[in-house]
Amino acid sequence: MSDAGTAPVGEASSRILSVVKRYWGFDRLLPLQAEAIEAGIACRDSLVVLPTGGGKSLCYQVPPAVAERMDVVVSPLISLMKDQVDGLRQCGYPAAAVHSNLTDAERDEIRAGIRDGAYRLLFLSPERLASPRFLDFLEKQNVHAFAIDEAHCISHWGHDFRPEYRQLALLKERFPEASVHAYTATATERVRRDIIEQLGLTNPRVLIGTFDRPNLVYRIVPSVDVYGQIFEVLQRHAGEAVIIYCITRRDTEDLAAFLDSNSIRAAAYHAGLDKSRRTAVQDAYSREELDVVVATVAFGMGIDRSNVRCVIHAAMPKTIEHYQQETGRAGRDGLEAECVLFYSAADFMRWESILTKSAENAEEPEEVIAAQLELLRHMQGYCGTFGCRHRALSRYFGQPYESPNCGACDVCLGEVESMADSTTIAQKILSCVYRTGQRFGVGYVVDVLRGADTEQVRQRRHHKLSVYGLLDDMPAKALTNLVYQLVDQGLLARTPGDRPTLQLSEDSMPVLRGELEVQLVEPALATAARTTIAEDAWEGVDRGLFEILRDLRRRIAQERQVPAYVIFGDATLRELAKVRPASLQTMTGVRGIGERKLADLGPRFLEAITDYCREKQLDTDVSGLVRPRRRRRAKPNPEKDRAMEMFAESASVNDVARATGRAASTVYGYLAEYVQQQRPASLDAWVPPSVYDKVIAAATAIASDGRLKPIHDHLGGEVPYELLRLIITHHRG
Repeated sequence: MSDAGTAPVGEASSRILSVVKRYWGFDRLLPLQAEAIEAGIACRDSLVVLPTGGGKSLCYQVPPAVAERMDVVVSPLISLMKDQVDGLRQCGYPAAAVHSNLTDAERDEIRAGIRDGAYRLLFLSPERLASPRFLDFLEKQNVHAFAIDEAHCISHWGHDFRPEYRQLALLKERFPEASVHAYTATATERVRRDIIEQLGLTNPRVLIGTFDRPNLVYRIVPSVDVYGQIFEVLQRHAGEAVIIYCITRRDTEDLAAFLDSNSIRAAAYHAGLDKSRRTAVQDAYSREELDVVVATVAFGMGIDRSNVRCVIHAAMPKTIEHYQQETGRAGRDGLEAECVLFYSAADFMRWESILTKSAENAEEPEEVIAAQLELLRHMQGYCGTFGCRHRALSRYFGQPYESPNCGACDVCLGEVESMADSTTIAQKILSCVYRTGQRFGVGYVVDVLRGADTEQVRQRRHHKLSVYGLLDDMPAKALTNLVYQLVDQGLLARTPGDRPTLQLSEDSMPVLRGELEVQLVEPALATAARTTIAEDAWEGVDRGLFEILRDLRRRIAQERQVPAYVIFGDATLRELAKVRPASLQTMTGVRGIGERKLADLGPRFLEAITDYCREKQLDTDVSGLVRPRRRRRAKPNPEKDRAMEMFAESASVNDVARATGRAASTVYGYLAEYVQQQRPASLDAWVPPSVYDKVIAAATAIASDGRLKPIHDHLGGEVPYELLRLIITHHRG
């Protein structure tokens, strides 16, 4: 290959930052972006695995702009290509996409632009790229690099295998001098090896980012009344962007209809809808005319909206990779977001049936079916764990997670509680299964335990059994969930087939004899559940101004017929509402505002900010200013008083949480107040000295003004916000 279109890596650093600032308004890169970009500029094959929100797109967008060439991006969905092109053009970046939705005239115009060197990026589907005619055309354009987005789709061992991706192996044959760069958010070591082999990558630069997403709060909740539970979660996110995943198309339609009937702007989205309907739903969601999209887990939506504040799974997804990818669509702007999974062991059985039948109909090899079922069991195991969710996900993808408390999952926040008398309840359920002959399904066993007066129960004379009505005070849905929890823990077996029955397992008798303790979980998901992550993200932000700017963004997006988030992301709006710039010069310092957007959008947003500040009599150019809150008269709080007494005796957070009945997140708040008021000589009772020293060193290195997020980011998310708050509070004395 000639040197045209490439740039020496050593000379690229300043040029990279210059391009990033010019188009995207960023003055720094995220971890591993620089290395990935340099590999692209140098035309060295690479495999880049970064979590959703980790900045994969920038890794293949920057190299052709720096090297002044055109690269090709392979993307699986038209909607995703369209969103990326819209966003790039708003930044002034020359990009185009060729797909089936274009008219002949539009396609001819793009071809002419390619020949004239008008574009830096060309987006194609794998099918389009494999077209012999288009391949012949590309071979004449001196393409130096191909970027494969969603590269896990090429692997049989991945969670979203697509046969058309296997055709991409031809790139090395048809373009032997071009480099190939594979990008994905979710890939185990086995999948990574397969990607490299299938694409024929030569001595690739392999870059594996941190899979953990510290800005996401994970919750796994026993599914009891899932519609009511989902509605409760949505109340916390009124007016915010939410995605809900279901297993089947019918599930999406029924849930969307329920939400719509309860005054929530929601719509279903799945592969069975006609193309115009899917487009209408996606466009409405992108324009912020819809708050909630309800979709099937089996269908990749291509939703690229950066400000999704909540992702809900109405049932268990079929793999941890799917879960990581789908929850990863929340908080892509780096701000706080919530991920709630409503789980029942019945979900596993449902997926097992779907996968087996689908594989049989498609005549899949046995090894493929076995691989899919293995991934399903990994997901079941994740749902059944009572440990830190962040740690479990990190370890699944082969990465350590050392923090003792993430402060961002239901387990670490103290929301997962064991039911009182769990073992006794389990004994009653197991006894009912035994005394009814181990011949009936979950529904019938629940009827007997609740004392249901049905014809089937009377005919079998099961109303005469000692177990009849033993749990008559428990709602049917709650009891059903407990039965499935026992199945999930292997304390009950369930026969295969269309009419499964419950049977005792090897571990049932030790429970019945009282030799084995059982833990059954009941949710403690408070309606007002918030975390310090959310508090820090809004610190100093004028909420009223944020809403004004959000409305302006929506109107501009409607005028231009583009998604609202490609105008400015929520993170940029929050910073504008915090800094309240009085001039375009001040606005240049706001992350996310590049040269094109400053000239194009700056004056309109500046006018809105100035008008708001004048009306509210607020200062402008107030970077870092946090106005003190009005103090309220404190109410008696005996739990808090008890916590303060225990902290004076160096009690741990967990001990205080148990003694006061408060969640760990609340207790950490008490501890921060204790540290501020009492100024203890050290925090050794609550914070390892090595962690304390690491945080202070980081705060000093970045010249922190006391804000936690920059320190958190500098440490790569290793130290949770609760500990950061304690350490900084103590150090500032």
